[in-house]
Order: sequence, then structure tokens, then C-alpha cells
Amino acid sequence: MAHQRPETLAEAPLGRESAYPEHYDAGLLYPIARAANRAPLGIEEGALPFVGEDEWHAFEVSWLNARGKPIVAVARFRLPAESPRLIESKSWKLYLNSFNQTRLASQDEARAIMERDLSAAAGAPVAVELFGVDDAALAPRRLPGECIDERDIEVEDYTPSAEHLATGDEIVEETLHSHLLKSNCPVTGQPDWGSVMIRYRGPRLDRDGLLRYLIGYRQHQDFHEHCVEHIFMDLMERAKPERLLVLARYVRRGGLDISPWRGTPGEQPPTPLRLARQ
Repeated sequence: MAHQRPETLAEAPLGRESAYPEHYDAGLLYPIARAANRAPLGIEEGALPFVGEDEWHAFEVSWLNARGKPIVAVARFRLPAESPRLIESKSWKLYLNSFNQTRLASQDEARAIMERDLSAAAGAPVAVELFGVDDAALAPRRLPGECIDERDIEVEDYTPSAEHLATGDEIVEETLHSHLLKSNCPVTGQPDWGSVMIRYRGPRLDRDGLLRYLIGYRQHQDFHEHCVEHIFMDLMERAKPERLLVLARYVRRGGLDISPWRGTPGEQPPTPLRLARQ
């Protein structure tokens, strides 16, 4: 299926031949306004119906110390959902690569530069953590709750349809997850594989319908962040839960993985985790 390049990405570096950056360059970052993708979901700027973050991990982070010796690290970035802009992933990768031959006095200096540049691009404070490659915090974990992937269902629809979402009368508090999430890059059309967790209190979700709905993203083209917002908004509209958290953890591509979450006010995701596929 052919894909169309959105107008908001007309000048983005993704999908073009790009010279490998030889020197640190904050200008490589390409921010994209969130508003254009949120408007079709009925989300207005300044009146977000959710809280949340976009959590990124970067596994190809390096710079030189003051004597020219390479330092390597794994970075975790947390971009707030209320930021007016997200940052296109290839531009983020090129930006990080621009540190490779850059001499820095310390890890603290590297973190401070990244926080400054990323916050300026996003329009809101971005938190940066740097880990050693063997840090225990990076050990893979499993999503909490019940996996619904073994449901014996028939599927014919591979575009998102909230019509699949149904509830019963029983009020429950539960956590469900699926590893069958797949969407496509809005620029290149390449597949983005992921897992999604849904934690809620409200009318009991029909498992078969929920799984059909999530599989419906299989041919959908959008950014990871907007897919999560789409799921959140559809669940709020169709299921009307008292509380809701939607967390997606996408498989690493190009040394980066993206794990957005959106929740009703007061919700928080589980302790930061990384799945085996990430």
C-alpha cells in the first residue's frame, strides 16, 4: 500500500540521503507540531484530556572525553505530552550521532547539552538520564496484567475502528496487554512493531473486541505518540472508564525505541521498564 508524506514533514530529513554528522549540531533536530495530528481526534491545544510522556531510549550514544577517549552510554529521554512539539526520530538519531567526535568534559556536560537542545526543540523541559551499558535498570521486564493475544478471533479489518470496542455491565479494575500492535511510519511506510498495555477502572472491556481494535492499527500510518493518543481517545469515548492508562512500548529501530503513555489525570505508568524486543 502506497504511503503519502504528510505536509508537516515536507522538510524533514527522514527518507532522504543524509551525510553522517561529523560535528555536534543542535540544528539537526526536526520538531513537529503535535496539533495537526491531534485535531482530528478532537484534542484542542491547551486543553489536553490526558497526562503523559513520550519515553525514548537511545542505545547508540557516544562522545569523546577531554583526552579523546570514547565514552559510550544508553540514554533515556522523557518528553512531556503537553509539549507543543514532538521530535522526528531520524533527526534525533542524527543529532545524537553528532556527538560521536565531540570532546566533552564529563557525562554531566553531555546530559546538560542534550537537555538544553531537546527542551528547546520540544518547547517544554525534556528529562535526560544516561546509563552505563551494563546498568541493571536496562534489564528487560514483562508487561503487567493479562495478555489477550491467545484469543481465537477472526480478523478482517486492519484499520482502526472504535466500533470493535464494547463493554459489559460489570465494573472492574484490571490491566490488559497485547504484543500484536503494529502501525506504519507516516513517512517511509516501514512497519513499527510494539506492545500495548491498558490499565483501567470501569465497565469490563470485551477482550475479543479490544484485540480486534488493536490489530486494526496494522495498516495505519501515524507516529507512535499519536497512535497511543488515538487508542486513549477511542477507549474514553466508547468505554467511558473512570480511570485509564494506555502505554505502548515500540520495538527499537535505528538504535531508538519510543514508549509513549497517556492517562487520565493522576495516572502514572509502571516503574520504567524495557521489554525483551526493545
